Amino acid sequence: MLYRGAIGTCAPLCALICRLLGVAHLGVLGFGLSPAAAFDDAQYPAFNGKWNRLPFPGAPRTPQPTYDPRKGWAEAQQAPLTAEYTAIFKANEKDQAEGGAGTTRGYTCRTGGMPLIMTLFQPMEMVVLPDTTYVLIDRSNIQRRIFTDGRDWPKEIEPAYSGYSIGRWLDTQGSGHYDTLLVETRAFRGPRTYDASGLPLAFDEQSIIFERLSLDAANRNVMHNEITVIDHGLTRPWTVMKDYRRDPGNPPVFQEEVCAEGNPWVQIGDEAYMRSANDELMPAKKDQPPPDLRYFNRP
Repeated sequence: MLYRGAIGTCAPLCALICRLLGVAHLGVLGFGLSPAAAFDDAQYPAFNGKWNRLPFPGAPRTPQPTYDPRKGWAEAQQAPLTAEYTAIFKANEKDQAEGGAGTTRGYTCRTGGMPLIMTLFQPMEMVVLPDTTYVLIDRSNIQRRIFTDGRDWPKEIEPAYSGYSIGRWLDTQGSGHYDTLLVETRAFRGPRTYDASGLPLAFDEQSIIFERLSLDAANRNVMHNEITVIDHGLTRPWTVMKDYRRDPGNPPVFQEEVCAEGNPWVQIGDEAYMRSANDELMPAKKDQPPPDLRYFNRP
């Protein structure tokens, strides 16, 4: 199904977004811009190289990386979920405690989509070109395209886990060189969660996600990514800061990861089962019903 809209825009919401991003108006996010006449990579920040997740000093230890790296697991994230999605999250926690997968789908090796992928469970590479900035993440060959050619939003967009992104480069210091990339992403498919705890995004997939990427002023091998999510599953916009560290290897070494290789999880219908060591299907939790075998001859 083609994406034809998102969360409705209105003056208060636009003003709020502008304050969150530190810009004068939403036009900086790619509307009515003219493409660069020629590409001069010296005009852009050094986003090249291999980037890994940079843990926040003093952050609580968690079973897996959390969406907000400064806070703890699950409820400790203090996600501003609506009452409806708080109930969905609690049901997810109960299912996970019993051995199920809850609202998460990472066990199938399906990408978690935006914004989860920007937690960088695996290394990221960024390739800056005049009309498009590519975000490449090793896990499951994730590719994001951030269009910086001045295009407007298409009337119809094929939804994707990573969404459709339009960006704009800024020179915030007046130095004559770009230092910040603003990105707006829409048009999602799901299901998506913020992290492996199962914190859910709204099932209508109408999220709007803003990012503000820049290098640290004191250490150019550290990148900051301020992410703001506007979603019908939230009571207010949710902003977190993610930090990445450039791999010192020169040249950097990238390794292939195939998530499906050796994955013991199997999704059948809405249920998650396990594959045993001798390749036999087994339940993932107590009293789990067997899968529907209507198309098989039963003994």
